[in-house]
Amino acid sequence: MISSVFTVNKFIYLASQSPRRRQLLDQLGVRHELLLPGADEDAEALEVALHNEAPAAYVKRVTQLKLDAALQRLKRRGLPMAPVLCSDTSVALGRTIYGKPADAADAMRMLTGLSSKTHRVLTAVALGTVRKRQQALCESRVTFGEMSARQIQTYVASHEPIGKAGAYAVQGRAAAFISHMSGSYSGIMGLPLFETAQLLRSFGFKV
Repeated sequence: MISSVFTVNKFIYLASQSPRRRQLLDQLGVRHELLLPGADEDAEALEVALHNEAPAAYVKRVTQLKLDAALQRLKRRGLPMAPVLCSDTSVALGRTIYGKPADAADAMRMLTGLSSKTHRVLTAVALGTVRKRQQALCESRVTFGEMSARQIQTYVASHEPIGKAGAYAVQGRAAAFISHMSGSYSGIMGLPLFETAQLLRSFGFKV
């Protein structure tokens, strides 16, 4: 009965402020409504890493916390029932987690550390209701060529790194520094379409 209701509704809630995730959902042809945190919610607090937490465990845990918060938000606001989609992306160099830079100096630090190295991009996706939830993890690898201090400074001055995991956007100016990628391009952007489509199908959506 639950899946048939979802099929009739034919929409999901997206609990993300990322315009890239909205764009990627549009590619799948999935109708969605935003379910964003209110002024009384501290969404950034959910993304704090635990001591010595492994990157994969971190993104999966944060995604589940985001889903918990979004489902509570849905109930409080008395909105129509529909599955909620949440996602979290993190860059990892070894076991070091590179989240969103706190400021320009932090972005400079991250990009300097990623220069001439291969790192992982981990994106977890969760789709759920109060009665059912599914999660998937996508792992990709990105290699940056050597970036000079001046190049990094110029890129950071563009403000593109702010709000991005690892202080860069693969679909933006940072592409000029990337020598190799493997895995899911959409996953590196922030929402792996293959895994997301699988989750949607498990909830009765035709994708």
